[in-house]
Amino acid sequence: MTQPSSPVSELLQREGIGFEWVEIPLDPERKPIRSLEEVVAARGMSPAQIVRSLVFRTGSGGFVLLAAPATARADWGRLRKHTGERRLTMADPDQVLTATGYPVGAVPPVALPAGLRRLVDEAVFAHERVFIGAGVLGWSLQVASADLRPLFADAEAGAFTKAG
Repeated sequence: MTQPSSPVSELLQREGIGFEWVEIPLDPERKPIRSLEEVVAARGMSPAQIVRSLVFRTGSGGFVLLAAPATARADWGRLRKHTGERRLTMADPDQVLTATGYPVGAVPPVALPAGLRRLVDEAVFAHERVFIGAGVLGWSLQVASADLRPLFADAEAGAFTKAG
């Protein structure tokens, strides 16, 4: 299958960051993250190396994206305290598409619309290589986590998750 191009891959190329396209078998019965976990396991790697992009709707009507390891759970209390929002809810698929420009299952932690508040859990950088949303359903990008760090320069970093 021909590898696609996306705003994410274009950003990585512009920044001189090496990456590998990873195809995710799409099964209508399963969520893409579960299929990616199988691909990662087949490569002898950990699901903790998958970076999920979680989108929350704030009580004030905005959106916040959290980049976090797939094996971790969002710490709602820490998120509320850090964002100063008393109310946070998971964005629904239509809201995710509106806020990010990407469908659920393909949302990257980078190459996002200006003005979208981004948080990154420091655990994202715990592994040498990670898998991020490619911006295209059925694909992920494997990249060195250290190479991603500069792309989070405008994001707020911290401990926003609990162990899964």
